[in-house]
Amino acid sequence: MSEGAATLAAMDLLLLIVGLVVGAALGALVVASRSRGADPRLVAAQHENDLLRVREEATAERSALQAELASHEATIGGLRRQLQEAVERQREQAARDRAESAERSQVLAALAPVQETLRTMQGAVTELERQRATQYGALEAQLLETRTSTEQVRATAESLASALRSNSVRGAWGESQLRRLVEAAGLTNRVDFDMQVTTRNEDGARRPDLVVRLPEGKCIAVDAKVPLAAFIEANEIPAGAQGAEGARRDALLKDHVRAVRAHIDALAAKGYWTDFDSPEFVVAFLPSESLLSAALSADPSLLEYSFAKRVALASPVNLWAVLKTVAYTWTQQALTDDARRLFDLSRTLYERVGTLAGRADALRAALERSVKAYNELVGTLETRVLVTARQIGRLDESVVLPEPAPIDAVPRPLTAPELVGATD
Repeated sequence: MSEGAATLAAMDLLLLIVGLVVGAALGALVVASRSRGADPRLVAAQHENDLLRVREEATAERSALQAELASHEATIGGLRRQLQEAVERQREQAARDRAESAERSQVLAALAPVQETLRTMQGAVTELERQRATQYGALEAQLLETRTSTEQVRATAESLASALRSNSVRGAWGESQLRRLVEAAGLTNRVDFDMQVTTRNEDGARRPDLVVRLPEGKCIAVDAKVPLAAFIEANEIPAGAQGAEGARRDALLKDHVRAVRAHIDALAAKGYWTDFDSPEFVVAFLPSESLLSAALSADPSLLEYSFAKRVALASPVNLWAVLKTVAYTWTQQALTDDARRLFDLSRTLYERVGTLAGRADALRAALERSVKAYNELVGTLETRVLVTARQIGRLDESVVLPEPAPIDAVPRPLTAPELVGATD
């Protein structure tokens, strides 16, 4: 039974009880009115009216209760529907949760290798971070060492620049560079070249730094003294300097060009080629490529000027090429001398082989005569001597022939070393 039906049954029971109570009250009133001598019809009418009023009140109250009950039933129905919807939503949510949980489990299972990979990558990243920190420390230490080395190099360069401003130190540096260059080209000291050769003429003593010897007694004089002061000062200013610094650098480079021109004039005045059997020029060796390139950049006409003065400006690169050519020339000269000696020996050997051929021909003729004589000997032996010998064989040889005398002579041996070696 539903809750609405139970409520209606309770209300009917309540109305029945109210009717019984009202009927009992009316019966009691009737009895009381009779006992007091009242008109029973009036009392009955009054009782009817009261009963109708009570019934109307009960009906109105029942209608109100029914309306309230209907309202409550509607509310209960709405609540029941909401409850059912909530239960359905809860079931759907539970189903979705189960599905999501299953999907989450599947995703986690699928992502397990990725998680392991991420864990491995995390370890690798941690190791890389550790190594980076270590390498950063090592790099910092190396940078400090590099900075220290740079400072030392800078200090050494400044010391070298200060030392190269001295003429004696500059000359020794140029000579050492020149010596290393000729040795690197394959030339031999005091054979293919000489250092510091002093010559004398009517103008006094002169001494080039190097004399390179060429085949057939030729020579080339090389001078290694070069001006460096203006070049060193110019290189202390950055190449891209502007303003006053740039103008000062250009002025110093022009001073360097003037110093090189003055050096060319001095070498041309010495005329080293007159002291040796030499081509009419002298080599001015510049120990650094930048020395020559800086001068030519500042004054491109410097090269033609030096040629006109019979002075060849040479940097380490092109001088090494010249010296290497000289070394190759000496090698070819040695090969030419050996070839000439081989030719002379071959001609002598040819003449002696001709003499030997004459001797061999004479020997051939002698051998032919010996063979002819031998053949004649064999013919006489077989046709003449053996016939008679067979007859003698029948005789008693102990009676007829005396005992032959022994032969003491021996053949003469070969004693010449060449012939003895040939027989081995």
